[in-house]
Amino acid sequence: MFHRVESVKALPDFHLYITFRTGEQKIYDIHPLIEKYEPFQSFLLTHKLFEQVKVAGGGYGIYWNEDIDLSCDELYENGKTSTAV
Repeated sequence: MFHRVESVKALPDFHLYITFRTGEQKIYDIHPLIEKYEPFQSFLLTHKLFEQVKVAGGGYGIYWNEDIDLSCDELYENGKTSTAV
């Protein structure tokens, strides 16, 4: 089952606020990905890149550019439940 993304907002300190089409809201921490995967290190090197996050077509994920993206299920499974930002 896909947990499709309705909206995404970049938060301070490399966190994302994600609202899913079900109405559920989660906070996703990008830090582990920055430490582990080279493409995500671009957030440290390119000013304001992190804030340019967008929802992919159909809500099946999010992306920043052609090299950096995350699936909706990754965000859902590893995000922490939130009620508001």
